[in-house]
Amino acid sequence: MQVVILCGGLGTRLREETEFRPKPMVQIGNRPLLWHIMKRFAHFGHTEFILCLGYRGDLIKKYFYQYELLNNDFTTEIGTGKFTVHNNHHEDGWKVTLADTGLRTLKGGRIKRIEKYITGDTFMLTYGDGVSDIDLHGLETFHKSHDKAVTVTGITISSQFGMMKTDGSKVLSFREKPQASNNLINGGYMMVNRGIFDYLTDEETCDFEIGPMEKLAIDGELMVYKHTGNWASMDNLRDVDYLNKLWENGKAFWKIW
Repeated sequence: MQVVILCGGLGTRLREETEFRPKPMVQIGNRPLLWHIMKRFAHFGHTEFILCLGYRGDLIKKYFYQYELLNNDFTTEIGTGKFTVHNNHHEDGWKVTLADTGLRTLKGGRIKRIEKYITGDTFMLTYGDGVSDIDLHGLETFHKSHDKAVTVTGITISSQFGMMKTDGSKVLSFREKPQASNNLINGGYMMVNRGIFDYLTDEETCDFEIGPMEKLAIDGELMVYKHTGNWASMDNLRDVDYLNKLWENGKAFWKIW
């Protein structure tokens, strides 16, 4: 199944890092956060990725274009042009489409602009700044158990993120960034049907959470897969330090490879 990852935001709350690179390329350990997200999807058999690029997307393109050289040993013979790569990574079979979706395009517009690359009836969708130990097989099974357009992962945490009011597994309303709440918030890691594109336009101003998600909830097309495990987003330097400490101490809850 294809995995769409939103990688185009400006990351203004992490300006110390994002002045030089897009937020998904901020390193956790010795690899970009984006790589960590992709590795978890790959563990569950999802190795076809579509990356929605925007701010400093050229750095993400260069990273994957040079991936074999950056992540393998190699031998070069100066003067002959002979070049041998000694494969010692485990990302075999990954297919990565890097799509420029505009510098300032909002998330809904970014998703709509990669519609042409979607080949199936369903795909997974997530943000390029969050990690979790979510059971992706469980998410897929739950999504296929109902006939709705979108399943989002619900995280129970008091936060500034989008809040959902639910009745069982049905989302009754969706509100982006309420002032305060202890209800479920949108933790990303979504599974969606192609019908999502009917709620979006390719306009730069088309948002995803504000507007389309609210309309999906009103239409009864939005469901929540409740995740009671670990989850973290990378919004500021404190988050970067936290994730790096988990990685360095062998406590990275998202690592299963």
